[in-house]
Amino acid sequence: FEFIGELLVPTAPFDQKSGREAWSVAFSPNGSYFAWSQGHRIVRLVPWTKCLKSFDRSQTITVDDDPREHTLDCGDIVWSLAFGSSVPEKESRCVNIEWHHFKFGQNHLLLATGLNNGRIKIWDVYTGKLLLNLMDHTDVVRDLTFAPDGSLMLVSASRDKSLRVWDLKDDGNMVKVLRGHQNWVYSSAFSPDSSILCSVGAGKAVFLWNMDKYTLIQKLEGHHNDVVSCEFSPDGALLATASYDTRVIVWDHHNATILLELGHLFPPPSPIFAGGANDRWVRSVSFSPDGRHIASITDDRLIRFWSIEEKAPQAIAFLSNGLCCSFSTDGKVLAAGTRDGSVHFWECPRSIASLQHVCRMALRRIMTTQQVEALAIPTPLQDYLTYRVV
Repeated sequence: FEFIGELLVPTAPFDQKSGREAWSVAFSPNGSYFAWSQGHRIVRLVPWTKCLKSFDRSQTITVDDDPREHTLDCGDIVWSLAFGSSVPEKESRCVNIEWHHFKFGQNHLLLATGLNNGRIKIWDVYTGKLLLNLMDHTDVVRDLTFAPDGSLMLVSASRDKSLRVWDLKDDGNMVKVLRGHQNWVYSSAFSPDSSILCSVGAGKAVFLWNMDKYTLIQKLEGHHNDVVSCEFSPDGALLATASYDTRVIVWDHHNATILLELGHLFPPPSPIFAGGANDRWVRSVSFSPDGRHIASITDDRLIRFWSIEEKAPQAIAFLSNGLCCSFSTDGKVLAAGTRDGSVHFWECPRSIASLQHVCRMALRRIMTTQQVEALAIPTPLQDYLTYRVV
């Protein structure tokens, strides 16, 4: 787990206190750009290859015009970021398509930024221009996530206790408000096939939504404190959630069972005192694109790299004041944002996935747990395919 570099924020005399946090870091789906909220309203968009070259001291950096770096002034503190790319065949759910300002083609790459005042600003990544200003939330937009299917459907999670679904192909029209959370919503994530949305928040809540009908499927019970981060595995078979109860839970969300608990405090706190060990609060969880590894950031100044096959972390690195983390598109690098606005990067331990695991992921992309359980196959194979035995 090797530290390879960092992106630092230029220090200004006035930024001693709050407002300088990097609440969000993100890689674009095609791996071309990296974005981070570096505090004080500013988002930086950096070409990822240029970024990697700057970490490698042995390489000479040649500055070319394409792709370009951008600094976006969002006008308020930025809490969340998400990249979205378009697939032209994906029709908008809207009827009056001829009225639209934007025709999003194959080469469009957008960045959505969620702000302190409840606004969401949509930017063109290649030009750095502001395209849309979405206004409906009444409090902090804590998290943003695009549907992975290229439809440019965007979901925003807010402290106003709601989730909102926006259709950017319909000029950012708001399609639906998802209500059910009793408290702040911290984070949301789409399943890889875009059919399910997970949303997590204060009050131990883990919600699963059907995104074809915009209805609540169920709530997952298991955390003892606020749940602040969630992400599906790349094959859609698993769901990881991180909580202030010092744990990351890996769920089989199809049948609402807990497959694995990654503990950050030993012995684990009892449910009654679940909020007591606040130096072990888990802030962020991220699934590696290989489907076998998970990263977690905790208030104990450590970042952990887990294998889903083991109960103990595979690698640990020091990180003071970490807030968020994300894997690069190829899974080789892990980025983490901190309270001082800077981003740190680690090269992830390399390992070759077994052919069994590759086949399991291919199968689980198209089959639910219930469908696998209905197959006439030996029990050990069934257990492997449903991740009961990893």
